[in-house]
Amino acid sequence: METYSFLRELADSWALLAMFAFFLGIVIWAFRPGSNEVHRDVADIPFRHEDKPAPKEAGQ
Repeated sequence: METYSFLRELADSWALLAMFAFFLGIVIWAFRPGSNEVHRDVADIPFRHEDKPAPKEAGQ
């Protein structure tokens, strides 16, 4: 079997299946039951220092 044909057949079948499984894994991981708190914390990052500027760090 020619190398190109083999790689083309592999990409058409198994690689597509692997990428779809990876995508489903990412979606399931993002919507898992325990992730709500993490998403809420990340969404609030722009509002953490709303009342006063963030303190200067030692390196600045």
